[in-house]
Amino acid sequence: MSKNELVILDCWASPFCMRVKIALAEKGLDYEERAEDLFGGKSDLLLTSNPIYKKVPVFLHDGKPLCESSVIVSYIDETWPAPALLPSTPYERSQARFWADYIDKKVLFDSTSAIWKASGDDAVESAKKEFVEVLKVLEGALGEKEYFAGDAFGYVDILAIPITSWFLASEKFGNFKVEAECPKLSAWIKRCMEKETVAKVIPDPEKIYEFVVNLRKMFGIA
Repeated sequence: MSKNELVILDCWASPFCMRVKIALAEKGLDYEERAEDLFGGKSDLLLTSNPIYKKVPVFLHDGKPLCESSVIVSYIDETWPAPALLPSTPYERSQARFWADYIDKKVLFDSTSAIWKASGDDAVESAKKEFVEVLKVLEGALGEKEYFAGDAFGYVDILAIPITSWFLASEKFGNFKVEAECPKLSAWIKRCMEKETVAKVIPDPEKIYEFVVNLRKMFGIA
C-alpha cells in the first residue's frame, strides 16, 4: 500500500489524533502525518475536509476524509479487519461502544482539563474530586482484566490511553497522584505503555504539561 493513500491531519498533543495513530499502528499500516497549526492558522485541507468542526484529526483514505476519532478508529477496524480491535460478539461490541461513549463524555476532555482550567483552591479541589470519581468508574469497568475487553488490547484501550498523557498536568495542578487514587487503572496505563504501538505515539507527559502551562497563559488563567 502506498504511504500517500493514508493521511492524518494531526496535532502532536491531541489525544484524539493519538487514537487514530495507535489504531493504524495496531493494524501495521503506514501513513503520512501532516501537522496542523491549530493556533496559527489551519490548513485549507483541514477546513475543506472537516468544514463542520474544523478540528483534527482528519483521516484521508485515498483522498476521502473522515472526521471524529472514534468514527475513524471504527472505520480502520472495519476496513482492515485483522487484528480486530472490537470484540467478536454483538453484546461485547455494544459494551465497548458504551464505554467509548463514557470516555468521550466524561474523561475527554471536561473532567481532565477542569483541574488545570480551575482558578482558586476550592474550584481545583472540586474539579479534582469529580475527576477522581470519573476515573474510579473507569477503573471499575476495567476490574481485574488486563485490558478493557479482557486479555487483548483493543478498541476501548485505544480510545482511553491517549488522554492519560494529560494526567500529569492534572496531577501537578491538583496536587494528587492518579496511582494513589486508582492503582488498577495506573497498572493498566503502564501495561499499555509497554506496547510499542502505544509507546511510539504517546508523547512525554512532561511535554504535555509544558503545553498546558502555555494554554493556561493563553486562556489568562492565573
